[in-house]
Amino acid sequence: MYKNSVKRILDLIAALAVIFVLSPVFLLVSLVLLLHFKDSPFFLQRRPGKEERIFQIIKFKTMNHKRDEAGNLLPDSDRLTSVGRFIRSISLDEIPQLLNVVMGDMSLIGPRPLLPQYLPLYNEFQKQRHQVRPGITGWAQVNGRNAISWEEKFELDVYYVQNVTFALDCRIMLKTLQKVFKREGITNRNSATTRAFKGTIDT
Repeated sequence: MYKNSVKRILDLIAALAVIFVLSPVFLLVSLVLLLHFKDSPFFLQRRPGKEERIFQIIKFKTMNHKRDEAGNLLPDSDRLTSVGRFIRSISLDEIPQLLNVVMGDMSLIGPRPLLPQYLPLYNEFQKQRHQVRPGITGWAQVNGRNAISWEEKFELDVYYVQNVTFALDCRIMLKTLQKVFKREGITNRNSATTRAFKGTIDT
């Protein structure tokens, strides 16, 4: 009952409450990024949600659009600005995803929504991560985030899908707040973002 109905109700109530409380922060960050990038402060990207349904994730922009002489975007580490790095370090870039929660695309807690091009690369075990709504935070995020391997992330994601309870969600939320305050696991040591998923070879 919690997984199929109560969780969604709690998500909606909590997301609306947090949006109301953080509205001054939301407006301030939006203004700072608008002036910094001289463009929209928001980053929109297609992501697969529950049952692999594609939606537009909303985040605060942290990278510019600089390109090389051939017109290709520079590596993420070169496009991540100082302001963007700070906003990402305290997870403020995630705030707009509360709108995704209100719209029903996401949950506060669940497997993180990844890129659509990864969908053909998942094995049957890994595909289970799409049986629930993706989350702003999740079991994998509080157990290593970008510092662990893809295989470990997917094992943690599927564990969550198979064991969704109110108690587990409360545990994840508390651990998330602890990690935000400690600024743990924000990025991979060698990149501004985690490395791309190339698929798993089943043995």
